[in-house]
Amino acid sequence: MQEFFDNVIAALGPFWPLVQVILIIVGAWVAHWLLQQLIKRFVRQIVEGVKRKRGVDDTQMLAIRSPLESVRTVQRTRTIGQVLSNILTVVIVIIVVLWCIGVISPSFLQSLTVLSAAIGAGLGFGAQKIVGDVLNGMFMVIEDQIGVGDDVDMEYAIGTVEAVGIRVTQVRDVYGQLWYVRNGEIQRVGNYSQGWNRAIIDLPVPYSEDRERVQRVIEQVGSDMYEDIDWMMKLLEKPSVWGLQTLSADAVIMRLAVKTSPGERWSVERELRARIQDALKAENIALPPMNLVRFDGPNGIEPRPTEED
Repeated sequence: MQEFFDNVIAALGPFWPLVQVILIIVGAWVAHWLLQQLIKRFVRQIVEGVKRKRGVDDTQMLAIRSPLESVRTVQRTRTIGQVLSNILTVVIVIIVVLWCIGVISPSFLQSLTVLSAAIGAGLGFGAQKIVGDVLNGMFMVIEDQIGVGDDVDMEYAIGTVEAVGIRVTQVRDVYGQLWYVRNGEIQRVGNYSQGWNRAIIDLPVPYSEDRERVQRVIEQVGSDMYEDIDWMMKLLEKPSVWGLQTLSADAVIMRLAVKTSPGERWSVERELRARIQDALKAENIALPPMNLVRFDGPNGIEPRPTEED
């Protein structure tokens, strides 16, 4: 057998390095394909196992019929699979490139080792941010800070995570713009898709209105919405009035709050506002003009300055 290979190499002559390069590339492509299939199979088995355990056929149904842990398991598994695929591709490409260079010009690699100290120092300094991006991205996935499909606030971008790479995370915002955020630049992550959210409605009530009457009206609105079959899966508890939140020169602020399913905060807030408006109209309760009241974050409001100020 060895003699046969020696004869083949001798027959190919100067073309043997080229044949070696082709064999290396083909072998690497086959190895990459096989390993990618193993990763996909690993992810698919976990996802199918979760769906089978919860008795659903569609992954989207997990958010409706399954506990939050099941949804997070699927999201996290897919994210880890995506990261492993990216790492596998990068590693195989680097190995193939170095191997091919060694076949074509072994002296080049030998000379490279002589300059390895200088080149290594230069590359190390330039690659610090890249290494930081890779490590930070891996830790974010391992610690389950983010996952594909999560609604997140990364300070630089707010939206839905579409992909988590080894260096860059892709986030699609509410306007459809796709943001590429370097993992190393992510200092904090606010995840709206883990556990639960809270919808908050701050309602300015004029001094002329009976505050207790207004409170009864909005409490009834929250109770009706909680019992609505179309919304009961999105509300984790009955909406409650937290009472008087803030005083201003023109109105008092009452706050209605409710725990919601992950990612449902904004839709619940919009529906609550619409129902409160209809209920207040039915009770002939007027609200103050918005130019008299300025909302200032989650803790309350500040009165707008007047011309005299």
